[in-house]
Formats: sequence, structure tokens, C-alpha cells
Amino acid sequence: MYSQRLSPMVSRRYGLAALTEDDAVHTVHLHASRAAVHTQDHSPQEDTAMQIRDRIGFDAGDMCLEDALEWAAQHGFHYIDFNADRPPNALDAWDEARVRTIRQRCERAHIHLGLHTLSGVNVAEFSPYVSEAVDTYLRANIDIAQWLGCAWLVVHAGFHFSAHVEARQAAALEHLQRAVAYAEHIGPHLLLENLNVEPADAEVHYLGHTVEECRYSFDAIASAHFGWAFTVNHAHLVPEGIDGFLDAFGIARLGEVRLADNLGDKEVHLNPGAGNIDFSSLFQRLGSSGYQNHYMMAFGSLDEKLVGRDYFAAHWQ
Repeated sequence: MYSQRLSPMVSRRYGLAALTEDDAVHTVHLHASRAAVHTQDHSPQEDTAMQIRDRIGFDAGDMCLEDALEWAAQHGFHYIDFNADRPPNALDAWDEARVRTIRQRCERAHIHLGLHTLSGVNVAEFSPYVSEAVDTYLRANIDIAQWLGCAWLVVHAGFHFSAHVEARQAAALEHLQRAVAYAEHIGPHLLLENLNVEPADAEVHYLGHTVEECRYSFDAIASAHFGWAFTVNHAHLVPEGIDGFLDAFGIARLGEVRLADNLGDKEVHLNPGAGNIDFSSLFQRLGSSGYQNHYMMAFGSLDEKLVGRDYFAAHWQ
């Protein structure tokens, strides 16, 4: 259980008062009530289609968080990822009244929130001033996540421009290490997402899109506050594939499984069934391995996500 008092950094940046002791107690009750949705007192083999439905959430992107919460409550979703880079959810768009309202809505509907940072922000920056801005960006996301009661924060390893690759990797690792150290004192778990491969002749390439590149960060950061957001459709694009990632990392640090389909040839987020990912085999492997955290749909419209949840529940074994 994490203390959810507003950090001094947020107070200074946004002119907000620290949360009271009553707010901290409220947060304990908030996490306890949400955890009731996710209580696992049965073996992985006993999971039913209904139970897997309850563990499937959706990535709301930059959709107004209040609207996302309303839609989630209407349709029985309990997990939401959202982004805070642009209005109306931008990092500087929060005040105490809005935060309290969102936390209360989450408590009533038993909704777990996660904040998803923008992969377009280059965590592998090493240039003076810009590098410092990356640290500020990550810390601000951690602060807002903590204040909203988010349990996790999805982060990335940045990208390079086909030059100074080792220096970019080292810079990304240093930024992530500082962010994790900060999160250890604030609350949310950081989950490193495996990103997508770009065409071989492209100038710009994401770091953290192969097992080897992800291992570089996981081996260096042993903190319990640093885990993995497994984007299945990204793994499907590289030779090691979905099973290769699971062979390498297992489920010990797996905090979120992100779902979309593709044909294994390029970066797209297709609706399930429109590509060739074997979701039945994926769910079978994760279930038999004991994975009991949530899944996150990252494709299509809201209506398509409703259809997608039914598709995934039907393919659960």
C-alpha cells in the first residue's frame, strides 16, 4: 500500500495544497475496494470467461478522463490507461476538485487507473537542457499518477537516430533509474513497454523493441517498482516473437499485457481477428504460468473495444 500524499514537487509546480491525512486514509480504502475486483483465490485453471472479461481494460489515450470513466462504468470495465500530454488531461490541467472527483468515481465503479507516458518523448535524450527536461517530464507524470491514485505508469526506453546508439541506451537507462528511484518514494510502479520495430532502412528506431534491448533495462534495474508492460502485437513483429519475450522474461515482472492484432509485417493496431496473432495460445500460456494481472486493449474505437472484449473472452481457455 502506498502513501498518496501530494508530493512537494506537484505542490510547487501547480500551486496545489498537499492532500490531508484524511485523503491518505481515503486512498487506502480506495485501493482496497478496487482490489476486491481483482481478488484471486482460485487456480489459473479455474479462470472463466467472465473473470477474464473483468480483467480486460482499455487504453483511453488522450480521451477526457471523466468521459472515459463514465463509459467504463457503463460497460463494466475496471482498468483504464490514459495519457496526460494533451488537454483536457495535460499534466498542468489538474486541480484538487477534479482529482477528488476522479478518485471518487474510480472508487464507486471499482476502476483501476494507469498513466501511459508518450513514446514520442525521447527518454534516450543526452543533450544538455533537453535531458533535464526528460527527468522533469517523468517526475511530473509520476506525481500526477500518484495524486490520481494510479497504480502503474507505462514508460519507454526512447529512440535513436541510427547513430550514438550506445550513448542513447545509456542515457535512457539513467533517466529510467532516476525515475524509478523517485517512484519508490512516491508510489506508482513503472512498467517498461516493449516498443515496435521500425523498417530496417529507417533513420529513427525505438529502443526496447527486442528482448536484448529490454533486458538491458531489466537487468540494470532490479527494483520492485520497475516492471514490464508486454505489448503483444509489438513482440509479434520481431524474430523472437511473443513466445520469445515470455521465454526471456516470464511473468514475474509482468504488470500489464497490451492487446492488439497485426500480420507480423508492420506496426499497426488491428482489431483482434483481423491479423494472425494466436490469442488462444497466448491466453493459455499466460494463464498456465499464473499471470493474474490485467489486460489492456489498444486498438479501434470504443465500440470496437466492446466487440474485442467479447472476442478475447471467447478465446480464453
